[in-house]
Amino acid sequence: LLFFTDVSNIICEHFVPCQGIKNILFYAEIMGVKFAERLKEVRIERNLSCKQLADNLQVSVRLVNFWERGERECGFEMLLRLSELLDVSIDYLLGKTNY
Repeated sequence: LLFFTDVSNIICEHFVPCQGIKNILFYAEIMGVKFAERLKEVRIERNLSCKQLADNLQVSVRLVNFWERGERECGFEMLLRLSELLDVSIDYLLGKTNY
């Protein structure tokens, strides 16, 4: 989650112009939901169980479940590892592209 001290001049891709911090938080929430949906979708398409994904990433199955339910966010390094392991772009995982 990003924090800004001055949001008055920020232009968001989907909210032009932003009306302050509420839209930024809403945008982050949408991206989190997309990430959760996309992660589960791609994992299933790759015929991976949550345990197999967790083992490959050296994290707990519980953490993978949290990500897929949108209850936790992963950091950039883990996002990069997920992207490489699942052979999809980070933009796809975040819902910014459809390919």
